[in-house]
Amino acid sequence: MGDVRHVRFQAAASDQDGRYPGVFGLVNGLARDGRLTEAQEAFRRTANDWYEANCTDPSSVDPTVYDHPGATAWFKSSAVHLIDRVAGHLAILDAHRVGWVGLESLDPGRIRYEDAHQVVAVASQGQVSLRRAR
Repeated sequence: MGDVRHVRFQAAASDQDGRYPGVFGLVNGLARDGRLTEAQEAFRRTANDWYEANCTDPSSVDPTVYDHPGATAWFKSSAVHLIDRVAGHLAILDAHRVGWVGLESLDPGRIRYEDAHQVVAVASQGQVSLRRAR
């Protein structure tokens, strides 16, 4: 992977299936459960629309990209315009006391999808990423 750093924001604890949902899945889950305030829901809808317009959904290119249970999406560190906007999602998680961590990795795993801004990768067993405090 060279020296391209990858960034991911995900749940601090695994779910019942042993997975660590990403920040967007966590916020969308709060919305599905009806837990967001009116302002948080408005932000979520606007932010989701912005990401849909400015970032390719990997599953729209390859519907099987997330079929492997360990497949996770990572931003490339050069995608600052995408990463900076995650702060609003993290604020919602903080407001609802949902634990999250930021991860950085030079090697997020076996790449299943890649574009200019992101990758979807399956990490090798025992692969370690640098955790950033929130």
